[in-house]
Amino acid sequence: MIAALDAEMASIYPAEYNFPLSPETLARPEITFFLARNADGKALGCVAVRAYEDFAEIKRMFVMAEARGQGVARLLLQAAHDHAARAGFDLIRLETGDQQKAAIGLYQSAGYKPCGAFAAYPVSSAHNIFFECRLQPEGAMA
Repeated sequence: MIAALDAEMASIYPAEYNFPLSPETLARPEITFFLARNADGKALGCVAVRAYEDFAEIKRMFVMAEARGQGVARLLLQAAHDHAARAGFDLIRLETGDQQKAAIGLYQSAGYKPCGAFAAYPVSSAHNIFFECRLQPEGAMA
């Protein structure tokens, strides 16, 4: 799934606008990785939550092409919110690309608002968009 995500992003954006996390990095203690599967156990999508000192970050949000439009992304986003809220965060941020129209719509419908670059992301970018959201009690989406 990570290889499919990396390939899709590489087909859309130049390398300097992609900020992937390797499978090894996803195993680090500050990162929690979620995988959505269907009833047969087939992987449909994934999302990671990276903990910083004062906020959590959504990373590696991806749904396989054949599972898109079925609510998988919304369920993954809710799982990420719930996890971040249980970990004590009330602010969650993310970076996405300007060509990810469905993702941008999902994030906006979940209460995300544009924000400036954060962490190690470049302040000026031709393709990267940054969002943040204040989490509701128990991570509930807006």
